[in-house]
Amino acid sequence: MAEARVKPRRESLVAERFGIFAECLLTGVWIAVACLGVVTYPAAFAAGARHLRRRTAQQGGGWREFTADFRSALRGGWAVGVAGWAAALLARVDVQAVRAGLPGGPPAGAVGLFALLGLAVAGLRAAAVWAPGERWRVLFADAGRRTVRDPAGSFLLVGGAVLTCTSALLIAPLAVPVLGAVAAAAVAVEERYRRR
Repeated sequence: MAEARVKPRRESLVAERFGIFAECLLTGVWIAVACLGVVTYPAAFAAGARHLRRRTAQQGGGWREFTADFRSALRGGWAVGVAGWAAALLARVDVQAVRAGLPGGPPAGAVGLFALLGLAVAGLRAAAVWAPGERWRVLFADAGRRTVRDPAGSFLLVGGAVLTCTSALLIAPLAVPVLGAVAAAAVAVEERYRRR
């Protein structure tokens, strides 16, 4: 007697997409917890992005894999985190120069803020393609080139960051899960760029 082959039941498209959205929100919570180390945010986003890439490719993954990725990304990622805070400090100095009314302050402030935005976008793009064994310096240099060559994708990431900040200002607890949506946006932007 031959057994009947049972086809695996597929979820509807709506259920599948809602599952990805829910996974993004959960990943945002994981990223927020991993960011508590202040300079660990690049590693946290890298681990979150890698987790979301695995989930969208239906390769599984969970908290243990996220933690292992976070530890691996932290090896060079903490230096990127320190550099990011240094860049933010320099941008703050530029803003203070504008407020103080120093000659040339407004142009210097604008350049500083645009540079900070560019660095943030490049950082997100680098984190979106990170994999164990990758060197952050190489990832960041390549991401900087993609940031300039793909202005539409870079603008999408700036919009995601603005959305996160706005959510935090309006409803503080919403900022935590939205971090996963920002990581998902970075993954989507990089996938879009790769397929061009």
